[in-house]
Amino acid sequence: MSLNPIRPWRNIERRKSRQIMVGNVPVGGDAPISVQTMTNTDGHDVRATLDQVIRAADAGADIVRISAPDQETTRALREICRESPVPIVADIHFHYKRAIEAAEAGAACLRINPGNIGDATRVREVIRAAKDHGCSIRIGVNAGSLERHLLEKYGEPCPDAMVESGLDHIKILQDNDFHEFKISVKASDVFLSAAAYQQLADATDAPIHLGITEAGGFVGGTVKSAIGLGNLLWMGIGDTIRVSLSADPVEEVKVGFEILKSLGLRTRGVQIISCPSCARQGFDVIRTVEALEKRLEHIKTPMSLSIIGCVVNGPGEALMTDIGFTGGGAGSGMVYLAGRQSHKMTNDQMIDHIVRLVEERAEKIEAEATQTAAE
Repeated sequence: MSLNPIRPWRNIERRKSRQIMVGNVPVGGDAPISVQTMTNTDGHDVRATLDQVIRAADAGADIVRISAPDQETTRALREICRESPVPIVADIHFHYKRAIEAAEAGAACLRINPGNIGDATRVREVIRAAKDHGCSIRIGVNAGSLERHLLEKYGEPCPDAMVESGLDHIKILQDNDFHEFKISVKASDVFLSAAAYQQLADATDAPIHLGITEAGGFVGGTVKSAIGLGNLLWMGIGDTIRVSLSADPVEEVKVGFEILKSLGLRTRGVQIISCPSCARQGFDVIRTVEALEKRLEHIKTPMSLSIIGCVVNGPGEALMTDIGFTGGGAGSGMVYLAGRQSHKMTNDQMIDHIVRLVEERAEKIEAEATQTAAE
């Protein structure tokens, strides 16, 4: 829950949901909203897939999903799951036996699509495998692959059809005494997704996996996801998210975290507040921010940094950030620490100087945290 007693207009009251475990990651309840992505490597290639999983985890991914379309992939999953730093979700379509094999290989969760996994008998076999191997299950409803009888009933993909599909499969899981499940109702249409998720949130206490599926390329998909997921999260809906982009999975993780950080729902790494730049700028703001984003990627300690080109908004923004730099004149600007003017720094040395200040502050925060935990 995002609570701010000083500024109550920033508060988000999260929907109350049951908590399940995806490996060692809690999902739902009062757990932090987890960030997921999906690999796009050849699932047969253990090394390439593991390398991508590790890169995603380093960027902040809590959970990573891997498509498991054939037996060769489910065999590779055994080593991938064993060496992965985060829980692995096996993505299953059409072949229910792949779900059984993935559970046996060590997957932490099985993602099954009600529209194409098969009849209730096959789903029951998947449930049995999940129980036997300690897997959770995600019911993944997708507007593009709804069951035929629902399309005939409703005429087209719609919120009612998507939620009915999800609730039908929840009933199958519950009838088989299986409760370690989460659910999603994804569509590429923001309006359809939002309406379906709102209806679903009222219909079940299961943890909800949020996503706008097939959102598009990096820029368009980021905007679409920020609108769709951001509004739902603002309403308190959502326990785990995936931003679906036609881009590097690491970028999905970064965008997911930025959405959560903008709402105060997660904090990780350096949040840079920067101006769009204009003729008043005392230094090249765009180039500076690009450089700082790259050079500060390794910082995981939550921290705020303002980079403002001139004195119009610079001092005010610096009051609200841990470290700030405001452009001035004669090739230099002002450095702010904890909201107060500290010292001047030349523009040509400013990037190296700020990186050093951020790293030093991160070390101090981590040391204090370690000391507090030891006391």
